[in-house]
Amino acid sequence: MKIEIWSDIMCPFCYIGKRRLEAALAEFPHKDDVEVVWKSFLLNPDMKTDLDKSIAQYLAETKGWTVEQAEEAGNQVTEMAKEDGLEYHFDKVVVANGRVAHRLLQYAKTEGKGDAMKERLFKAYFTEGAHTADPDTLVKLAVEVGLDASKARESLDSKEFDLLVTQDIYESHQLGVRGVPFFVLNEKYGVSGAQPKETFAQALETSWKDYAQEKPTVQDLSGDGDGAACDVDGNC
Repeated sequence: MKIEIWSDIMCPFCYIGKRRLEAALAEFPHKDDVEVVWKSFLLNPDMKTDLDKSIAQYLAETKGWTVEQAEEAGNQVTEMAKEDGLEYHFDKVVVANGRVAHRLLQYAKTEGKGDAMKERLFKAYFTEGAHTADPDTLVKLAVEVGLDASKARESLDSKEFDLLVTQDIYESHQLGVRGVPFFVLNEKYGVSGAQPKETFAQALETSWKDYAQEKPTVQDLSGDGDGAACDVDGNC
């Protein structure tokens, strides 16, 4: 059974959602028969890489907040992430356009390393403060997950992999995705946001029951609660 996940590397709730899905999968009796596929999504396609600007300054400028408000929002998400075993350092985050990193992710998927590459990119961005638009940094991260250095570097400027990024984004529009993370199970059931582990567990059970038996249409299983997510207007 396939689980497709639309997310952006710079989305803090996407990393949290990844951990919560993994927690549900760890207890799922059919976990060995589940394939996770990461899909590209860009919250801000026009973001300009700026090494002289903090993420708090960037958010203040784009959202109309004060820098203090942006820092407080970051602190709140940091505390949320801790509950799922994640360590965020927003003071280290580099303001960087994510498109090139998504090309690398697309290459990693062709080598069966999509999940490992996504995990490494998340950690690099949120925990280590790595420059995730820098080619040398991205190649280093790719090698760390077992990818070929020369092929990884070629992917960063690849029209082929850039087209795959565009196709993923187009698919998200067709599904009506307005925020990420967005999970589609068995091409039928949708879960929006970093929902609790229990919500993912129920979605796994439901989708498994009719796995591969019905036509793809997305039915929302998010429930009444709002799962934390980042929307297409850059609101997190």
